[in-house]
Amino acid sequence: MSKRTINRTAWTLAIAGSVMLATRAFPQESSKTATESKPNIVLVHGAFADGSSWSKVVGLLQKKGYNVTAAQIPLTSLEDDVAVTRRVLDAQKGPTVLVGHSYAGLVISEAASGASNVSGLVYIAAFGLDEGESIDALSKQGPAPPGSAAIHPDPQGYLWLDRSAYPKVFAGDVNPAEASVMAAVQKPWAYKALTTKAGPPAWKNKPSWYLVSTNDQMIPPDAQRVMSKRMGATIRTVPSSHAVMVSHPKEVVDIITLAAASKGTK
Repeated sequence: MSKRTINRTAWTLAIAGSVMLATRAFPQESSKTATESKPNIVLVHGAFADGSSWSKVVGLLQKKGYNVTAAQIPLTSLEDDVAVTRRVLDAQKGPTVLVGHSYAGLVISEAASGASNVSGLVYIAAFGLDEGESIDALSKQGPAPPGSAAIHPDPQGYLWLDRSAYPKVFAGDVNPAEASVMAAVQKPWAYKALTTKAGPPAWKNKPSWYLVSTNDQMIPPDAQRVMSKRMGATIRTVPSSHAVMVSHPKEVVDIITLAAASKGTK
């Protein structure tokens, strides 16, 4: 045996010995992270926004030890948005709390249908439609909210929220500079998503929570109350604009952690 071979063998044995000592010193049970005992959190943004709108909420949840993912849905159709959300759900290991803001309330209701790993649904100033309903039809059942006048279509069939009106109607209690950035990075919303009828909603067989935004100018607070009561959701309220996850991230985190602590049965 050459001197080089002997040195290589000694080095291998030394490494193996170190690994064995480390294993004895740190049993596998003690290496578990805090996130292993908590459900995953998946956040889904709504129209005229993107995943960055959850930034403050993500940071607070991560500090509490949660594994958090903010989905980036295309807003091209309900079918596309549900497909992306389901792919994110499929990537989670273990129970998952699914959270949706605004239009994404419809998205999570569809995406969680048949998803065994979803332990709860959280609606943040969101649409909670029943089977056969559409956002377009629902919006015609009462007075139009102030923000609806600021929504304009483009020639490609997408809706935009007027930049100059955005800070007032979407993010009235957000720092103006921050609201201006939100307006600049908004994602347009395909009009056909408004007219698509909802399928059987997951909130009928999964526990749900709802945060009502009482100063909302995009989805009327009274409509939020009606939808949340119909769901049988656990309801909380906050004096916020539609951009509640930006202006009141603590209250949003509070209701998400309430859902995360639930046993996941309805």
